[in-house]
Amino acid sequence: MKAALLRLSDRLYDGGAAKHGVLPGPLIVATLVTGTVDAVSYLALGHIFVANMTGNVVFLGFALAGAKGLTVWAPCLAIACFAAGAFTETRLARATPGDDDHHRLANAVAAHAAFVTVALLLAALEDDTKTATHAQLTAILAFGFGVQNAVVRRLAVPDLTTTVLTMTVTGIAADPFGKPTMRRLLSLGCIFLGALSGGLLVLHQSISAALGLALGLLVVACGLALME
Repeated sequence: MKAALLRLSDRLYDGGAAKHGVLPGPLIVATLVTGTVDAVSYLALGHIFVANMTGNVVFLGFALAGAKGLTVWAPCLAIACFAAGAFTETRLARATPGDDDHHRLANAVAAHAAFVTVALLLAALEDDTKTATHAQLTAILAFGFGVQNAVVRRLAVPDLTTTVLTMTVTGIAADPFGKPTMRRLLSLGCIFLGALSGGLLVLHQSISAALGLALGLLVVACGLALME
């Protein structure tokens, strides 16, 4: 498996195995999680995102303008908890400076998986139509994404941000075809597939089913990150 991950890294980047090791593999899986969990938050928690903060800023503006079906508190809560997760991970990482990139990513993904597990249990045990349950799920899921994204930002593996696609789409259109285009298309496709899978599960099964898929993907991502 490690050899396959290193070959993937080389196919996506010049000298990828030497420069990034196995990191592209778990980041690709984490990108799938983004689409899956944002399907939960947007479709079931009141039209917000827990991974895409750009969308929340826009939704906040719409809500303040008086748009129906949107609230001010939900995007504010998501942004605040996402920021708190990023802040917490950064401060904890400073306390353990000996961790290499792979272990730091594995730790962040494991923490994210723990938060998704809590959200899964909450969705299964509580009434997921209540505003209070929506608020709890939003806070837990956004915090987990903040933890993960703090590490992804530090790793700075090109075109695998796991959550942001605006510049990715720009790069696909603006740059000549090559390895960067392949990476960007892969990132775009992963978020799309995650959103499609999560949306199908939320709409035709349950929130718990979608969160269960996200949890399984995070466990896989954590295992891949530890293969270095």
